[in-house]
Amino acid sequence: MVTPLLSLAGVEKVWPNGTVALRGVDLTVQAGRVHGLLGANGAGKSTLIKILAGAIPPTGGAVSWQGEPVRWNNPRSARTAGVATIYQHIPLVPTLSVAENMLLEQRRGWRQDRLGRARAAAVARMLGDPFNLDAIVGDLPIGTRQMVAIAQGLMSDPALLIMDEPTASLAGHEREQVYSTIRRLTDEGRAVLFVSHFLDEIVALTDEVTVLRDGRAVLHAETATLDEAAIAAAIAGRSVAALERAESGRRTGAPLLELRDLASPGKLAPASFAVAKGEIVGVAGMLGAGRSELLHAIFGADPAAEGLVSLGGDRVGRTPPEAVAAGIALVPEDRAAQGFVPGMTIAENLALPRTGTLIARADEDAAARAAIDRLAIKAPGPDALVSELSGGNAQKVVIAKWLTPETRVLLLDEPTAGIDIGARTDILRLIRALADYGLAVVLVSSEFEELIAVADRILVMRDGAVVAEVDPAAIDEAGLIQLASGTHTDTGIAA
Repeated sequence: MVTPLLSLAGVEKVWPNGTVALRGVDLTVQAGRVHGLLGANGAGKSTLIKILAGAIPPTGGAVSWQGEPVRWNNPRSARTAGVATIYQHIPLVPTLSVAENMLLEQRRGWRQDRLGRARAAAVARMLGDPFNLDAIVGDLPIGTRQMVAIAQGLMSDPALLIMDEPTASLAGHEREQVYSTIRRLTDEGRAVLFVSHFLDEIVALTDEVTVLRDGRAVLHAETATLDEAAIAAAIAGRSVAALERAESGRRTGAPLLELRDLASPGKLAPASFAVAKGEIVGVAGMLGAGRSELLHAIFGADPAAEGLVSLGGDRVGRTPPEAVAAGIALVPEDRAAQGFVPGMTIAENLALPRTGTLIARADEDAAARAAIDRLAIKAPGPDALVSELSGGNAQKVVIAKWLTPETRVLLLDEPTAGIDIGARTDILRLIRALADYGLAVVLVSSEFEELIAVADRILVMRDGAVVAEVDPAAIDEAGLIQLASGTHTDTGIAA
């Protein structure tokens, strides 16, 4: 029997706060093969990758490399052993050249010599020469930067290359270059652990597939024995506890928020749609589909965006202050970095949209107490720091911040990300209640069952464009995954 290049047995990861990220994962990667790793957001993929890259240790189970038990204590140990990791978020130095970035992890660091330069040029040729070695990375478009990150990973001549969503920001011809490189590497006897949301490329490129869900490996099979529907069904998570789709049907009414040919060069294709008062429009799509870019363009946070945004028939200015003044609020994806100020109390964070207005401390506290009661925020009181709250309660504060009489449209970007199942249900019920109150809601979520449960209709995005409109009552989660990943399925779609 051939010894696996890499094997995991019962790998677990429990964070200090008690959150369980991995629950006894088994995984085997053979030399000369492409192993696909899939799962919804929060399934445990990123945690598993960090363990294999030596960035974090497991709290249980065993990792073996070439038949020998290992415990990599840092990324350098993993790289030295022969593991290279290309992360989803590109860790390049924007002020250095392509060649300098490619040589960063080599022993000579960024200092180039003739041998290092020749090696960088050879790797670039392997990728089809997609960049100039002397170009400054910060001047390159995101797709080219992704190619630089791939080149950087190949510089160490790895036996195992871990690729986390390497094609999410690449154009079609760039993806083909990546596929060609992967095939060349496996022909040489190397292994590739390939993470992707695109089911078509998983089926076309990989030899075997492992699917994670809720920290467990729920499927392992030869790719040839699977189709897109089977993979999508394995990825689909459990239904949201105690939350069922409302039977009242789709809300209809006069448009409140209207978009006409809203676009951003290189990010967002022209989009035109309307949202009625009291309506929840879900936005589905895989990583890199353009969902956040759509919300940023509506909110005026993208200076390059063009097109018309109107609210109640009145044109909305193209800056965030003008959007807020008109009644549009954005709850961003990264609540810790963009949604609240960690060093401020609940009361102070809730008062942020009214910066510049003199508010009596008693009124500020009274408003905070009312929000705590209305949204069932679990906190000692208005003076509690938001950074000390659980993820779900911190998210409620971020939403409550915008619940002013002036707000008429709520843009929600991944409002339940990183929140436990109980708090997720609370947030989704709150969103439904806010729509019932009369707000127009645009909801972006990677948890497709959430969109099916709460949205009145769902817009599907792919490659920066809205490609379909779906009736949530006419599709299930597996079908939505297939549609978002570009796989045709009969779902009763209105294009």
